[in-house]
Amino acid sequence: MKSTFKVAVLLSLVGLMIVACGPSQEEYDALLNNANKLKEQLASTEQSNSELQTKLDQMNSENKKMASKLAELGQNVEALLGQKSELASDLEATRQREAKLRAEQEAQKKRMAQYRKVIKQFQELVDSGKLKIRIVDGQMVVQMASSILFETGKASLSEEGKAALTELAGILATIPDRKFQIAGHTDNVPINSKKFPSNWELSSARAVNVVKFLQENGVDPRNVSAAGYAEYRPSETNDTPEGKAANRRIEITLLPNLNELPDLSDLEKDIRK
Repeated sequence: MKSTFKVAVLLSLVGLMIVACGPSQEEYDALLNNANKLKEQLASTEQSNSELQTKLDQMNSENKKMASKLAELGQNVEALLGQKSELASDLEATRQREAKLRAEQEAQKKRMAQYRKVIKQFQELVDSGKLKIRIVDGQMVVQMASSILFETGKASLSEEGKAALTELAGILATIPDRKFQIAGHTDNVPINSKKFPSNWELSSARAVNVVKFLQENGVDPRNVSAAGYAEYRPSETNDTPEGKAANRRIEITLLPNLNELPDLSDLEKDIRK
């Protein structure tokens, strides 16, 4: 703008001098030459300004792109940090589950070792035919035929039964931290006597008498319980004499300890509903 103004002033002066004074040719040529130079400088300046404006526009455009990328990168970084936090949390949860599984596996190994030891202790009685060992619903069950322990229709222990239970009591008393359920079972032939109106009373009385005998022979009474199931949990069919004989039995079940039971704490929220 200043250059344009200078050129205009100079041209005006040239005009005035021509009109008023009538300058010499040399003066006129010098003034005209200066005016042309100023025009050239003005054109060059305008060209430079145009080029600078173009560069400025380009830089503004690049700045906007860079700002957009920066904002995008910032969002990506936040997302990555969030994923990292989630992965770290998942890793910790996985480690905790792994540690729990290892602990459960170790506990299972100890239980299996204990059960194998118990089986070994019972082996002599198994070999003599006085008892059998079975795994029922994941629990170890020692099974003794009623024919060894009781006379038909009675709950009093026979001498042979007492001898067998004495050996059994000596083994059970050596098993630490374990509870036992003594269960009486009958076949499906109903009994109806003054002392035992049904198989319920007979099976329960037999179980109680076994518990008392085990207690008298060194088994901690806090570790034993008695149950009667009558004919309702047969191990064999009652359609044959052999099946009936197998169903008339006493079972000693090694009950799981509390630390062997599943963790039911997650069910508390369901109970409170």
